[in-house]
Amino acid sequence: MQVRPVDLRKVEQHASNIYEAVIVSAKRARQINAETKQEFSGILSTMVGAPEDEFDERGNPEQLNVSLEFEKRPKPHIQALNELIEGKIKYSMKD
Repeated sequence: MQVRPVDLRKVEQHASNIYEAVIVSAKRARQINAETKQEFSGILSTMVGAPEDEFDERGNPEQLNVSLEFEKRPKPHIQALNELIEGKIKYSMKD
């Protein structure tokens, strides 16, 4: 996994300070993660499971392919930070 630096000046353009940007992107990352979990669970629930056999070590190949597909996606915190930098996140602070 590569280290990808983030230009903090770009982040600060979309928030009043870096701490606010971290909070906003963290909340969005949680939303993205919840959406991904829901999508993953929905896909897995439509698959027919193999019969439960405690001695069977083989996995379900369909389930494995879906899992690998979801692992290849960008992580939620990266997606949220990119959305913040691109100005796709609109937020307001409570007084």
